[in-house]
Amino acid sequence: MDRLKKLFKSNKLKFTPQRIAIYQLLKNRKDHPSTDALYRQLKKSYSSISFDTVHRTLLSFAQIGLIHVVEGNGDVKRFDPDTTDHHHVRCLQCGTIVDFHNKSYDGIHVPPEINKIFHVTSKKVVLEGYCNQCKRIVKPEKEHAKWKKRENVR
Repeated sequence: MDRLKKLFKSNKLKFTPQRIAIYQLLKNRKDHPSTDALYRQLKKSYSSISFDTVHRTLLSFAQIGLIHVVEGNGDVKRFDPDTTDHHHVRCLQCGTIVDFHNKSYDGIHVPPEINKIFHVTSKKVVLEGYCNQCKRIVKPEKEHAKWKKRENVR
């Protein structure tokens, strides 16, 4: 808690009960919850807390490096309290996100043309597919149609 207080103070964030509650709820989560999932859970204990307060707090936490934002394919932002270097695999059907570590992905070479226009500070790989439960449900024709649709958009 002292580390959290120092981090808040150094980033000019007030140490409020709502921020503490949001952090406490998120800090040990492995499911990469959305703002809405956290809001619904917090609303039970903090009836006056607003969705906007939860969302802005999560974005503030991400900005100061307390958590990471996990995004993919235009879906809602999901939040990850694990700030160590790692990657994600995401189910396209149910949205489950799972962390994984892989040294070869950690060492991905940044192309020179990117280094000319960006100073890359981190590298994260997001694999997408279907979890074991959803791959039984998804029909190959449905998957083929989804990729066909994406190709036509580009």
